[in-house]
Formats: sequence, C-alpha cells, structure tokens
Amino acid sequence: MPTPTRLLAAVVTAAACLGVTAVPAAATPATTDSDAVVSRGVTIPTFYNPPAELPAADGTLVRSEPLPLALSLPGIDGPLPGRATRLMYKSTDSAGQPVAVTGAYIEPTADWTGPGARPLVAVAPGTMGQGDQCAASLGLEHPLVVNGETLSIGYEDLAIYRLLARGIAVVVTDYVGLGATDRLHTYVNRVDEAHAVLDAVRAARSLDGTSLTTASRVALFGYSQGGGATAAAAELQPSYAPDVTLAGTYTGAPPADLVSVTKAIDGSDLAGALGWSVSGFMQSDPELKPIAEAHLNAAGRAALEDLSTMCVGDALLAYNSVRSNSWTTDGRSLSDIVQSEPALKAFLADQRIGALKPASPVRVATGTADDLVPHAQARALAVAWCAKGADVTYKPVVLLPVGRALLNHFAPLLTDQGDAIAWLTDRLSGRTAGSNCAALPLLP
Repeated sequence: MPTPTRLLAAVVTAAACLGVTAVPAAATPATTDSDAVVSRGVTIPTFYNPPAELPAADGTLVRSEPLPLALSLPGIDGPLPGRATRLMYKSTDSAGQPVAVTGAYIEPTADWTGPGARPLVAVAPGTMGQGDQCAASLGLEHPLVVNGETLSIGYEDLAIYRLLARGIAVVVTDYVGLGATDRLHTYVNRVDEAHAVLDAVRAARSLDGTSLTTASRVALFGYSQGGGATAAAAELQPSYAPDVTLAGTYTGAPPADLVSVTKAIDGSDLAGALGWSVSGFMQSDPELKPIAEAHLNAAGRAALEDLSTMCVGDALLAYNSVRSNSWTTDGRSLSDIVQSEPALKAFLADQRIGALKPASPVRVATGTADDLVPHAQARALAVAWCAKGADVTYKPVVLLPVGRALLNHFAPLLTDQGDAIAWLTDRLSGRTAGSNCAALPLLP
C-alpha cells in the first residue's frame, strides 16, 4: 500500500474512533428550487428527486454527478482515497414496481495489487434512520450533521475507506426510499434491500470513466441492517441478478428473523427502529396500514410520524428505551400484536432470510453477546445455509457483554471489520473459501 494511502487509512480510523469530522471539501450549496426537500433542517439536493419516468432495465443509471468527499487528501496520482460519483439508478421493489435508488461510487486512487482487474465491493449500510438526510451517500459528503434538529453520523465511511485503501472500488447504496425523496424508506425489507444492493453493482459497472472491467470480481459487505441486505442479496442473486457473479459476501449481525429482532429491540437503546420497521412495512404493503393503525394510539401514531424523519442519533436521544406497549391502544407490545394479526405475521414470516441457498461463498459474523440483533437468530441463518449445502464461513465474535445493548451490537462491527475485509479481499483475489459448516455445532 502506498505510504499516503496508509496515512489516509490511519487518519480515517482515528477520526471514526474519536468522533472527529473533517470540514467538507465542497459542501452542496443550498437550493431555492421549489422541488427541494428539507428534512429536519437539512436541504436534500434536488439530485435526489426521482424523475416521473424510469428506465426499464434494473441497474440502469438515471443520473450521476461528482460527489465531494468530506475527508480527502491530495496525492501524487489523484485525491486520496479517490474520486466519488453520486448515483441514481433504477431498481424494482418488493411489489414489482420500478423505483429510483440513490448511492455513490468511489474510484480508488490506490492501485489494486491483487491478481486480475480492479474488483468492486457493494457496501450495504447499517441502520442510518428513515429521514432522507440520513442516506449513506450524503454521509460521505457530510459525515457528521448536528444542526439542532438532527444528528446524523456516516459511520460506514470507515469500512468504505478501508476498502478503498486496498485499491478496491466501492459502490454504496442508500436503499429504497432513503435519500430518494419520492417515498419512505422501507426499512429491513429484504427484497427491496437485496435488489438495491445488486442493482448498485449493475449501475457502477455501467458508469463511464472507471477502471472496472467485465473481468472485475464483485463482493458484498454489510453489517446489521447491511448484513441483512447482503444476506438477502446473496440468496436472491441467482434469480434476480444472474449477470452479477459474486466472489463472496460478508454478512455481519444480520437481522434474519424479524420476529426475534423485534422482541429484542423493544425497550432497548434503539427502540426507535420499531417505528422505522412499522412505517416501512406499511410503505411496502399498503394493506397493512389500516391493521397497524387500528392498534396504534395517539402516542404511537405521533412517534411513527416523528421517527420517519429521524436518523440513528436522533432516535437514540428521543426514543431510547421506549417500550412499544406505550404506543398501542390496548397496552400490548408490537410483537404480541403481530402474533395476533395473521396479515402482519405472514408479512414478517416472508421477511425471513435463510430459505434460499446462496450460490457463492458467504461469511456470517455475529457477536456472541449481541442482544440487539440477537446472536442466536444470526447463527441460525448460518445453520440454515449450511443445511442447504452453501459455502459458509461462520465467525462467532466472542466479546463480554458491556451492559448496553447498542454497544454489544456495535462492538463486533469494529473488532471484526479487519478480518471481514481480509476475507473479502481473499475472495476478490480468487482464493478459494473454506467452509466451516462441519465445525458449526462446536462453535458458540
């Protein structure tokens, strides 16, 4: 790795760990366009407004423009870690309807030192929130937004920059409805997320002026919500995107069983995610809306409306440890209501990841102390895939619980990230992955 690139990686790591954010290199100017959307004091660039008509083919670029990276250094061969492009591309949602998705592609300045053409990794972000200002592509431009109305942190930038430092090109998706201003983000909808990830690869490969070729290997990286997205993408790739051959998929702390995750999140540090889930489900299937609304009291309806414009930081401050029974008309939890309503129960059952066999190697990592996205259900995903004959590397991240659910969930992201990127790099270099399914019964 060239010395400037190593320095940049160190700067990014330190900045992420210390919460330090560089001043944006070129902030997007405020717009007076009447079509501009303002979300909690943040003006969303009009780039994010989808057109009335979309192309027919999934992954087709709708538009692109240069994206200024907030943390960038000059280099002999170009800016470090690279040059970024903001993207909008066409995808298909879980209802089979066309949808515009935004994201970003970053062309690294560092050389790829592995064999073959420069590879590409699609990064599926972890939970960002549901407000358009929370989009990961905006987080590359503004890693920390604190304006009195919102608190947004682009924490995925660390993994993105670490990949770029290895000379790996990166495309990151904002998911359906996050960033793009025409609809609400369909939080943890496995089909929407999988399609957005796979179509991001297609969009990146069609972008002019990159070093990607038809021989570029492709891999997926995601943790938490992103882990669920990459897991679903690995399952759906053979049927939805047979043209996107995957060298490997990293799925960290995947919310594979939303019934289990819903129970765990209720009353936790990130209880606000329940509101994102419910609102996202109603966006995905409007027939669920009257059912859900019949069970929500005034406080519940107000919470969902409030949360629909919030980022993770906002929810942590405003809805930390809230219990969903305070949102319902009869004092039951959302989990209990789901089990009593066949339509809601069926919807969550359809979101279960693990029913299909990935056609490429997958690495499932989960913290043994994770009680926010429970370890047991993530491990069960690896077991299910192993039973189907998939090539699975299962990694339990053994850490002592620290008393806060969010920390138990977040710590493995940092402690395992280097190993996860090294595993993906091996796959992108053409090295064969070894499955440890046979040892799974012996692992925690």
